[in-house]
Amino acid sequence: MINKSTMKRTAADIAYTEQEQELATVAKALSHPVRLQILKLLSTQSCCFTGELTGIIPMAQSTISQHLKALLEAGLIQGEINPPRVKYCLNRENWERASRLFTNLFTHDQSEGHCC
Repeated sequence: MINKSTMKRTAADIAYTEQEQELATVAKALSHPVRLQILKLLSTQSCCFTGELTGIIPMAQSTISQHLKALLEAGLIQGEINPPRVKYCLNRENWERASRLFTNLFTHDQSEGHCC
């Protein structure tokens, strides 16, 4: 089903499908190298605690937390709070969905049309 969200930056309305909106959200979350490092690390293990990440990625915990927040908001990871620690892991279902969205984007059949 198409979710017709519109953006009013032009004279005409621009409608985006739900898939386009999801893809843009994921692409934005992937747009920083630290976030890619975090995802790569989480993809190799079942979970990781925030403190462990700061030991691997030489950044302040507050900076790592901001990157984790962006990944959480995009749905690519999930967190479990066990005070005083937070455990993170990939959200496998959403990770697979993001993979399919990118695959569809990059394998779109271009033989039907011409540029512009």
